[in-house]
Amino acid sequence: MTTGLFFNLLGGVGLFLFGIKLMGESLQDLAGDRMRRLISALTSSPVKGVIVGAMVTVLIQSSSATTVMTASFVHAGLMTLKQSIGVIMGAAIGTTVTAQLIAFNIKEFALPIIGFGMLFAVFGRTKRQKYIGNGIVGFGLLFVGMQTMENAMSFLRDRQDIFLAFQHHPLLGVLAGTILTMLVQSSSATVGLTIVMASQGLLTIDSAIPILFGDNIGTTITAVLASVGLNRSARQSAFAHVFFKVIGVLVFLVLMGPFKHLVILTSSNIARQLANAHTIFNVLNTMLFLPFVDPFVKLVRAVIPDDGTLTVMGSRFLDRNLISASPIAAVEAVRKELVRMGILTLDMIRDVKTAFVENDRKMIEQVIQTERVVNELTREITSFSTDLMQVSLPPVLSSSLSFYVNGVGDVERIGDHAENLIELYEYKIEHNLPFSDLAMEEFDVMIGLSERAVRLAIEALDTADSKKVDLVLKLEDEIDAMERNLRKRHIDRLNQGVCNPASGVIFIDILSNLERVGDHANNIALIVKDINVIRSKEA
Repeated sequence: MTTGLFFNLLGGVGLFLFGIKLMGESLQDLAGDRMRRLISALTSSPVKGVIVGAMVTVLIQSSSATTVMTASFVHAGLMTLKQSIGVIMGAAIGTTVTAQLIAFNIKEFALPIIGFGMLFAVFGRTKRQKYIGNGIVGFGLLFVGMQTMENAMSFLRDRQDIFLAFQHHPLLGVLAGTILTMLVQSSSATVGLTIVMASQGLLTIDSAIPILFGDNIGTTITAVLASVGLNRSARQSAFAHVFFKVIGVLVFLVLMGPFKHLVILTSSNIARQLANAHTIFNVLNTMLFLPFVDPFVKLVRAVIPDDGTLTVMGSRFLDRNLISASPIAAVEAVRKELVRMGILTLDMIRDVKTAFVENDRKMIEQVIQTERVVNELTREITSFSTDLMQVSLPPVLSSSLSFYVNGVGDVERIGDHAENLIELYEYKIEHNLPFSDLAMEEFDVMIGLSERAVRLAIEALDTADSKKVDLVLKLEDEIDAMERNLRKRHIDRLNQGVCNPASGVIFIDILSNLERVGDHANNIALIVKDINVIRSKEA
């Protein structure tokens, strides 16, 4: 193979990949953020997950992107491992659409297609028209890349003996497909390359199918690499993708004979046969796994045990059946969920403290994750409480529910201030802003008081303990006084030139956020006090 042919092959692969990327990005732009909402919201069962995974992958033209997105959702608590498995299966089916497209022999129309697309991309008056144009251009580039790859590999037509080993030793074909896809990180590209080689007579159906199997295994590397640095649950999701593909390939290697005959029956054209083989493998593999999702989840967790750090988004105690069945229990469920939400915000404050004191950057993502869960709980509690308010409740319960709804806002604001604080920490480390030992000591005392106030307020909400309410009210005065004192001392240090001005601005913002945390803890304590007063009168 000459240098020129090598670069032609490389360029063909590049054009092919760029076409997929351009087409996928255009479809994403047309769809907006809907595919992310689809993934995170419509995966209540494995079957729904399969449908959503397939739809999203068709939209973004990349099963790797879908599985990476899924792993990140599991990491953030937006999705469970079981839900992610359905999406992963669907992604495997969705990605076969690309192979079906490239099996059409329309290479001679590639340039006209690109020209037609450019009319929209360049002269389109709306963003939608431009997105459509870019998508059409990407579609055309797929076939230009295919044509370029075909021309670059024409010298191999007289060297079919090189590929005979794949026919006689299927595992070598699987290995070749796996390694090549791991390098390219796109199964669509390697499947396209396999189809090109088979169309030129370089590969028989017997040697091409094992390579396709390897392509399917190789595509899992992207999600595995993306899961590095994420929590254990995200790694479980990524490796579930690996197990799904590897186990499926092993099963179909055993059934290679019947599978090959089934594929041959679908078409007389080898390009279409291979595209169909890719689709049939993933559809049948998904059908094989779907009835055994629960045992599969157990297998994944046995290989990669849980670490207990995942906080799943969504409520634990809110059951809408309670609204009609037992309004009293429904109000109690709201209180329990509010306490849980408060514990999450307390964890956020503690994570902020860890970030500043121990300079632990991992806390940045941890706080952001928890904030997402807190925001979702805010919506769920508010929605649940709104429906519950439509039911006829006794005065005490009605008043208590109103107080709890008010408390949701205060707890959510504590989470917001924790997020502000972690952003200040991130800004501090990104700009290498130093804090003096004295400033760190003052921070430690201030955040300790705020943390204690939140903890006592949440405990009071959980136990209706009036003594803890009184402690929070006293702490609030102490926090306010300390904030004023520390702010004055810090401004004095700034005026004396003994403190970095940029660090000083950050420090004052920190004090302000911690003081506001104390205010919201105080509001929660007052809610508990008011509820206790109402209940005592009723008694």
